[in-house]
Amino acid sequence: MKISREVKTAILAILGIVLFIFGFSYLKGNNLLEDSMIVYSKYNNVEGLKPSTPVTINGYAIGKVLDIYFEDKNSGVLVVKMSVDTGFKFSKNSKAELFQNGFIGGKEIQIIPAFDNAPNAKNGDYLESATKEGIVELVNERLTPLQEKIEKVMSETDTLLVGFNTIFDAKAQSDLKNSIASLNATVQSFNATAKSINSLIDANKAKLDNTLANFETTSGNLTTMTNNMAEVDIAKTVKELQETIKKFDNVMASIENGEGSIGMLLKDEKLYQNLAGASKQMEELLEDIKLNPKRYVHFSLFGKKAKRYDAEGNEIKEKN
Repeated sequence: MKISREVKTAILAILGIVLFIFGFSYLKGNNLLEDSMIVYSKYNNVEGLKPSTPVTINGYAIGKVLDIYFEDKNSGVLVVKMSVDTGFKFSKNSKAELFQNGFIGGKEIQIIPAFDNAPNAKNGDYLESATKEGIVELVNERLTPLQEKIEKVMSETDTLLVGFNTIFDAKAQSDLKNSIASLNATVQSFNATAKSINSLIDANKAKLDNTLANFETTSGNLTTMTNNMAEVDIAKTVKELQETIKKFDNVMASIENGEGSIGMLLKDEKLYQNLAGASKQMEELLEDIKLNPKRYVHFSLFGKKAKRYDAEGNEIKEKN
């Protein structure tokens, strides 16, 4: 069967149109031969995300971004249309996270699957969106407070320098120079004093050596004394001292209770009064002996009878 030229031309035209559509779709990132589904996600800011950007799961590409458009004219919300390979199943509660790939890389989308036994995502579903801060954002976040602090320090330093320039006028600078000169003179005087002290030490080195030797001897004697004291049975001495104190306490308690001669003397009121009376009578007796010795002492060489006296010291004459 012979094919006419018109049929051949038509077939070539159809093939050309198909190849053109396939190539145009491929250039736009759509592979008509792939088995994929369409999912969506909404973002307030896509941060430079572009169509044909890969969509990954754990770093493995499973699709690409097909289109980015505004949800409506009165809203700034952007809708990202993604083509995802149906060979990988994930929950419809999974997240589509916008992140930065590397330090200088562009923005991409990664699917963070949710293993929650929920129904799998299907064609036309909307996934929850999320945005992960990139390295640039983190660096800016950390550097912004540091930059503010540096600017504040620079401002304070500038203010301080202005204050120094205001304070240190010509007179203040002259006074400062004079103070430094005085300080140098003081240091030189101190150096001279130090040299004198060194000379004095050198001149009396022998005496200092003898003094140090005596100090070492005294220290050795103190060490020996300390060792001897350490060998003393301190516990036994303390125990004996405690027993002595206990006995003394017992004696004091006996005296307080009126026991013994001292206790009776201190506690027995009657005995005390008797002793006081006897002492008083003894005192009166001694006084009377001094005043009237003849009443108590009789001495006669010839055997003469002793005279008697009354209480007042008058002689009592005997009646014949």
